[in-house]
Amino acid sequence: MPKTVAEKILSRVAARDAKVGDLVIVPVSRVMVHDSVIDAVIAGLRDLGRDRVWDTTKVAVFVDHAAPAPTPVVADSHRVLREWVRAQGIATFYDAGEGVCHQIMVEEGYCEPGTVIVGSDSHSNSYGAVGAFGAGMGATDIAVALALGRTWLRVPESIRVTFTGRPRKGVTMKDAIMRVVREIGTDGARYACVEFHGVGELPQGDRITLAGMTTEMGAKAGIVVGTPEAPAWLRPDPDATYARRLHIDLSSLEPQIAIPPRVDQVSDVSEAVGIPVDIVFLGSCTNGRLVWCRSGAVSAARRARATPRVAGG
Repeated sequence: MPKTVAEKILSRVAARDAKVGDLVIVPVSRVMVHDSVIDAVIAGLRDLGRDRVWDTTKVAVFVDHAAPAPTPVVADSHRVLREWVRAQGIATFYDAGEGVCHQIMVEEGYCEPGTVIVGSDSHSNSYGAVGAFGAGMGATDIAVALALGRTWLRVPESIRVTFTGRPRKGVTMKDAIMRVVREIGTDGARYACVEFHGVGELPQGDRITLAGMTTEMGAKAGIVVGTPEAPAWLRPDPDATYARRLHIDLSSLEPQIAIPPRVDQVSDVSEAVGIPVDIVFLGSCTNGRLVWCRSGAVSAARRARATPRVAGG
């Protein structure tokens, strides 16, 4: 039967024909754990009667959410994490100040296209930037994945988002995904996989912005189709079934802005002129990549010659 990208990945790793709504038990190619949940994860492993993770080469651990430690309690939690990493023999460990977990996971090649990767952070959807099925999970499910090397999933329905045209100067992929959130809403993609088409050749940073922000729509995963890293089979069948199809013309898109208190309360920035801003934050996993732009690429931002910028806006 015709399949979406999510159906293809989950069928392949589960070694059976899987369709929307099916429950599958699948191996995970990697588990990402960060500092904010490490105490609960270690407790979960203990409750399972497991002293060791199933494969130390397939676990990545980060200290990046409360770094540097803001309180003595958090500092002690970091101590416990470091001792646990050493005791387990986990080599893939990034301590405070080394970077944001999702960015490093993609940049350093820990995300394999066509596989399932689970992380202890909701924005683990970001791994879809290179064609992986990335999903965020709670501490208990992460503990199970660490212990067994597998997890269970319901095969999600898919939403197809197609981008066309080239963005105007000053418009980034953060604006593009904000427009998608504006159209779909904060729960319009609940437990769905959002497929992005027409942007596979964008830089990894822009693709991380697209895939990671699917969390803000309630999605289980977000996958950019047609990336340079992905194998040829990792494309949907032409007659695959989608719960919804959305088309965004980048050439007519203005910069977008979310007006508090809702992330889906999005408008063109021209409509928000005059609203006072109290705090500006740079550096989040969905929004804060500093990249060096090269000319001749598909987006207006990339066409800027020798101009550094923060990817995603």
